[in-house]
Amino acid sequence: MITIRKNAERGSTKTSWLDSKHTFSFGSYYDPDHMGFGSLRVINEDQVTPGEGFGAHSHKNMEIISYVLEGALEHKDSLGTGSIIMPGEVQLMRAGTGITHSEFNPSKDHPVHFLQIWIIPERIGLEPSYQQKDFSERRKSGQLTLVASQTGDEESLIIAQDVKMYVLDLEEGESFSYPLLLDRIAWVQVARGKASLNGNVLNQGDGAAVSFDKSLDFIATKKAEILIFDLAQE
Repeated sequence: MITIRKNAERGSTKTSWLDSKHTFSFGSYYDPDHMGFGSLRVINEDQVTPGEGFGAHSHKNMEIISYVLEGALEHKDSLGTGSIIMPGEVQLMRAGTGITHSEFNPSKDHPVHFLQIWIIPERIGLEPSYQQKDFSERRKSGQLTLVASQTGDEESLIIAQDVKMYVLDLEEGESFSYPLLLDRIAWVQVARGKASLNGNVLNQGDGAAVSFDKSLDFIATKKAEILIFDLAQE
């Protein structure tokens, strides 16, 4: 079974410096029909104007992933971490018992475009931590790249939940099939481009919840960058 979440149906927050689209309920956007999917709680697509950003704010008991599509994202936190996240890099911040951080666009000229993803951890009260890796050299057209997993397989970031997060890169006309076990569910998010999923057309910003399907069958109708979340059923 596949349920499509179209780009235009997402919630939104728009200010003088932020244009944010919310796949699931977030902040002032509340939709009881879209509160998350499995342990996946938030997918926000954010665009931040030059020289602006999110000031210091705190989180608890959440695995928070930042995935930059364009531009650069500057991160600082109460652990003493200071970093710049670029396209091809993935950041995973474990909020655990509590962490304070800020996210800022350091450019004077270019916006930053990124996805912020929240995953509920398997247990609360974990020690806060920070991870960041560059996956750009590993990513190849027509194949999956594992960027986060519970076990850290394939040098992926280690996440405190039974989830595997992949990037699938496809050139126009390329196809790919991902087997989905019967006790698993999947969320697919098109970060860029256009592709069909089991015959359903997905454009940039579209997402899809998948359950009880044996495989995820993709065909790119435009060069595509697709995130796949393989999740345990709750």
